[in-house]
Amino acid sequence: MPATVDYYMNPVSPFTYMGHERFRQICRRHGAQINLRVMDLGKVFPVSGGLPLKDRPPQRRAYRMTELRRWREFLGIPLNLEPKYFPVPSEPAATLILAVLARLGVEPALDIAGDCLRAVWTEDRDISAPATLRELLVARSLDAEALMTHAASAEVAALYIMHSQEAISRGVFGAPTYVLNDELFWGQDRLDFLDRALARA
Repeated sequence: MPATVDYYMNPVSPFTYMGHERFRQICRRHGAQINLRVMDLGKVFPVSGGLPLKDRPPQRRAYRMTELRRWREFLGIPLNLEPKYFPVPSEPAATLILAVLARLGVEPALDIAGDCLRAVWTEDRDISAPATLRELLVARSLDAEALMTHAASAEVAALYIMHSQEAISRGVFGAPTYVLNDELFWGQDRLDFLDRALARA
């Protein structure tokens, strides 16, 4: 029976962006299934002692920038350290990802999640804008109007709340978090540990 990894993510997190495709590749290599969970960090942070970026002390903000630069160079990927649209409200993109998940399944939802992350961190696009989200769907040849409508539904809003509450109940406190057999791996810099755990699973 294939292993399943619960993937707690948010579409505006730079560390989620840096790990997203690597995580998918690791799961493909091990034949592991991904259980996509899109969470509201605005609900998760207060419970766990986390702070929005604007409220963090200067030394923490400075070190975050150092880490982004280090990882960008180490991974050899494009990353705008100060993107034009960040911070940006995450709910429009988060609920769109959940709408794709509900209607089309996990792989298309992971595709759109990756598109949203790249839009913020490499393309200087505003993922809180309906026009941007519609463009991402059209680029994937998806039914933009139907998915945008579903993203605004009470069903998807409830799913977003459920994923966030589930994250809190499982001890998740930041994005990305990968959970395998109830063991948490927080941050894209823990993907090597997840890789080894999947090899043993």
